[in-house]
Amino acid sequence: MSKDEVILTKEGLAKLEAELDDLKYVKRRELAARIKLAISFGDLKENSEYHSAKEDQAFMETRILTIERMLKKARVVDSDQLDVSKVNIGSVVILNDIEFSEKIEYQIVGTEEADVAENKISYESPLGKELIGKKVGSIISVNAPMGVIKYELLEIRAM
Repeated sequence: MSKDEVILTKEGLAKLEAELDDLKYVKRRELAARIKLAISFGDLKENSEYHSAKEDQAFMETRILTIERMLKKARVVDSDQLDVSKVNIGSVVILNDIEFSEKIEYQIVGTEEADVAENKISYESPLGKELIGKKVGSIISVNAPMGVIKYELLEIRAM
């Protein structure tokens, strides 16, 4: 994997492309209308609506550039081609927290797709790094602020 490479699942690619389309074709128009309305209020020096809209526009344009750069450097992981005998980017894993005897399911994704609320962890995260290449039955130890957490890898599947 190249340092500049952005690894995405098909789902992650589609999500970024949809966000880019929304920003370019919907949000830009909305912001242009906000700016036009704010300009109509006169005196731009003390026009908070105008300054707020221009600030939002700057953030949006930066996000558009960021997404376009990511898409140019994207490598899409095809879940249909995954080797489910070991953990890879794109794998869904079921772990057993040994201490609490709790089952946890995670999807291993690229950094840009990571979202703990959706149980998507980056392959570069401490747990992700420990999981990559492991097989069912492996015991994984992860250093956490509260100490070492041990998991047993119960299942690997494609998403």
